[in-house]
Amino acid sequence: MKLLLDTHVLIWLLRDDPDLPTDVVAMTEDETNEFYYSIASFWEYSIKHHLHPEALRLTPKRLMSCCALSDMNLLQISPKHIVALDTLRWPESLPEHKDPFDRLLIAQAKAEGMVLVTHDATIARYEEKCIRKV
Repeated sequence: MKLLLDTHVLIWLLRDDPDLPTDVVAMTEDETNEFYYSIASFWEYSIKHHLHPEALRLTPKRLMSCCALSDMNLLQISPKHIVALDTLRWPESLPEHKDPFDRLLIAQAKAEGMVLVTHDATIARYEEKCIRKV
């Protein structure tokens, strides 16, 4: 299975964080799974690091280096990912979800036939089969 990691899950995995959900650990032990991270995650992280460097001590450059050294694959942003943004289904009963990075990650997973692995309850509210909350 092709698994696209949400930014938070990606960082947990790279740091071997004790908060890493056991579901993700099990996914890493399955050799048939392929792991991907999005260039959008670097963009998101870079913005958040700039705003809160004391909270996000890993520099964006270091994050990129760690990912490059991993067995994971980089997913670039393509036109089909942008087009897929218009196909995302969000419950009409909820206020609009405006996080562009979350939306782009979901669109990428959907367009590529991947599963987005996330710990974010808001992302899990999307009515999309490509989302797996851990």
